Amino acid sequence: MATRHDTAAPPAKEGGAAPGRPAAVPTQAEQRHRARLSRRWQRDKRWSPYAFVSPFFLLFLAFGLFPLIYTGWASLHQVELTAPTDMEWVGMRNYTRIFDDDFFWNAAKNTLTIGIISTVPQLLMAMGLAHILNYKLRASTFYRVAMLAPYATSIAAASLVFVLLFGRDYGMINWALHFVGIDAIDWQNDKWPSQIAVSSIVVWRWTGYNALIYLAAMQAIPQDLYESAALDGASRWKQFLHVTLPSLRPTILFTVVVSTIGASQVFGEPLLFDANKGASGGAEHQFQTLGLYLYEQGWVNQHLGRASAIAWTMFLILIVIGIVNYVISRRLRASS
Repeated sequence: MATRHDTAAPPAKEGGAAPGRPAAVPTQAEQRHRARLSRRWQRDKRWSPYAFVSPFFLLFLAFGLFPLIYTGWASLHQVELTAPTDMEWVGMRNYTRIFDDDFFWNAAKNTLTIGIISTVPQLLMAMGLAHILNYKLRASTFYRVAMLAPYATSIAAASLVFVLLFGRDYGMINWALHFVGIDAIDWQNDKWPSQIAVSSIVVWRWTGYNALIYLAAMQAIPQDLYESAALDGASRWKQFLHVTLPSLRPTILFTVVVSTIGASQVFGEPLLFDANKGASGGAEHQFQTLGLYLYEQGWVNQHLGRASAIAWTMFLILIVIGIVNYVISRRLRASS
């Protein structure tokens, strides 16, 4: 009878692992390949973020920075639209001419008044709408989407509709005012009515947009603050005054600055509201803004040098607004 001899692996040493196959030593070619991959990975890790954001900066250089610099250079020359390559150096004469121009100051004054008439009611209405939407309402998503409908509407369509509403003879606004004993108003030719009409277009387009910004900021306020105020006996109105408004100060400052910048650049609304369909802002320039004045000088009167000076003046005004915003925001952060 054959005898079976079972063999077993030798036991591993105590405190160590069983002996295995020794690791293969990479060749010089493999080491060079790994080094190349490591360097490539390091370069990719370092430069890929810049490659991802480079399209934005290339487009900004082509369509933002270069036109800005070229406009500043053109503002120091006398150049006409009919011959844009023929430039005659005039220094600061374009700036001194526009500051001595009564039409420029009229446009600046109209821009200021239209900005105030449109910004203040717009932000107050947006705050009220956001406060209402902040509560639990049925079909709240529908109302929030409806807030953006005016913002999504084109300026041309909105302005043409408001031209019909503010018509002197057959407009719906004058028809409604007739029932309360107010005579027909010439909204397109009188100074203050025309500015109110143009401001109403701006209010209609941007109120919902600002309301959603306020709503997002309100939903970020901790509910514990409202619960503590309710336990102290504060009504909803007092909660709004002492909890909501202080928490919204940075957001309010942001919307004020953005609305002010937008008001200084109002262009499409007064252009399309003009009965003569020109850039004069009415027969007597009664609602001509700085944007319309720039357009009139550059593309109607064909003075590109003077229009460039107006554009840079508006740019400097926006810089001043930004500096004021920075100073106020710093003081608000320091006080809080």
